[in-house]
Amino acid sequence: MEEINELIKRYHLEEDLEHVIIPLPDAKGTGRRCFLLKRRFIRIVYPDGHYVDYPLAEAIEATVRYPELLLSEALYLLHKARDAQRIENTENEKELRSNGKEDTYKRPAF
Repeated sequence: MEEINELIKRYHLEEDLEHVIIPLPDAKGTGRRCFLLKRRFIRIVYPDGHYVDYPLAEAIEATVRYPELLLSEALYLLHKARDAQRIENTENEKELRSNGKEDTYKRPAF
């Protein structure tokens, strides 16, 4: 729950005993709010019958980043962005290694 409290502070969200409350922008100027139950996971059931349990922190992050989308679509985009970032970080690490010193590890002769 420490991660949840950090997200609440970072995004200036509201909370009560049972909910994290996310204010959502509205085109008409009226205030809308999204209430997420304070549970460890949120289950999304897809039309084909399968389901995925997402951590509450991911659901909060997805709702804040993509408030106009359905939660399932926002979670998909959040994971897609994170995967792209991981791939970019991995490629950067490989590039740094290749630009650095030669591999000094020598295999033992048997």
